[in-house]
Amino acid sequence: MPNQNKHILVIRLSAMGDVAMTVPVLRALVAQHPNLKITVLTRPFYEAFFSDIPNTSVHVADVKGKYNGVLGLRKLSNELKELNIDAIADLHNVLRTKILKLFLRTIPFEQINKGRKEKKALTSGKIFHQLPTTHQRYAKVFQELGYAIDLSTPVFPPKCQLSNKSQSFIKPAEVNIGIAPFAAFEGKTYPIERMEKVIKGLNKDYNVILFGGGKQEASQLQQIADDYRNVTSIAGKLELKEELDIISNLNLMISMDSGNAHIAAMLGVKVITIWGVTHPFAGFMPFAQDPENALLADREKFPKIPTSVYGKNYPNGYEKAIETITPEEILSKVRVLLTSVS
Repeated sequence: MPNQNKHILVIRLSAMGDVAMTVPVLRALVAQHPNLKITVLTRPFYEAFFSDIPNTSVHVADVKGKYNGVLGLRKLSNELKELNIDAIADLHNVLRTKILKLFLRTIPFEQINKGRKEKKALTSGKIFHQLPTTHQRYAKVFQELGYAIDLSTPVFPPKCQLSNKSQSFIKPAEVNIGIAPFAAFEGKTYPIERMEKVIKGLNKDYNVILFGGGKQEASQLQQIADDYRNVTSIAGKLELKEELDIISNLNLMISMDSGNAHIAAMLGVKVITIWGVTHPFAGFMPFAQDPENALLADREKFPKIPTSVYGKNYPNGYEKAIETITPEEILSKVRVLLTSVS
C-alpha cells in the first residue's frame, strides 16, 4: 500500500469533454484518499473545472504559447520539478505528454490505455458491446499507481451561487432546461431545424437556456431565442466559470455526444444525450447517467453505427442517421425524466 501523503501530478490538457470527465474521477480520488495532494496540469481555459475539488490545485500550461515545442516542454518540466511530485498520472497520453514525462523520467508514472484496438474493432463492426468507459480508464491509471477508486457512489458539488450577471438566466421557481445543440462533427449533430421543434415544445412549460460557442453558433442561437418567450441564449455572453455556475443550477441538460454533456454530468445534472453515428459503447457516456437517457440513432436502418469514435467519419448515406431520433421522442423523454425526478 503506497504512502498516502503523496503528491500526484495529473496530466489532462484537452479536450473539453475529456477534461470534464476527469473531474468526477478526481472527486472520488480525493474523497477516498484524503491525504493525497493533487496538482492538475491543464490549459488555462480549464482551470475553473477543478476550482472546488479538495486538496487539488491547478498548474496551467499554455502549450501553444509559452510551453510550445520541445524547449517549451523542458521549461515546463523544470517548473514541475519544483513541486516535489511523487508520481504522475497521465490521462492524456499523447506525444506532448510523452516528451514531458521524458524530462521528468525520475518520477514514477502511469498512463491511460485508450483502448484503440478495441475501439477500432467496435467501429469496424467486428464487435458490438460496451467497452470500458473513459472514467474507468482514468480510474485504472490511479489504481496502477496504488490508489484504487470506487466510482459507484459519486458525490457531486452543491449548486453554484450565481453572479449578478448570470442569475438572470435561471428562474428558481421554474424548471430550467439547458440545450447544447452543436457538436464538433456533423455526424453527431442534431439538425438545428429539428432541435428548434424541441425548443418550441419546451418553451410552453419550461425555462430554456441555449449553450454554444463561436460567433456563428451564437448568432443562430440568438435568432432562435428571439422567437420564444421562455428561451434565452448565453452563447458568447458569459465567462466559462459563469456558464458552469448556470449549468449546475439546471434541472436537465439536453446535449449531443459532446463536451456540454460531460460538463453537466460532472456537476450532477441529469443529461439527455442525442447520438448519431457515435455510440455509448465506445466509452463516452456522461458520468453516472442512466443509459435510458441516451437517445440513439436506429441501428436497424444504420447497422454500421458506430462508424467512428468521435463522429468524424461515416459512410455515404449515414449523414442523416441522427434524424431517426424524432423531436417528439426527445420531448417525451424530457417529460418522463422530469416526472421521475420531481
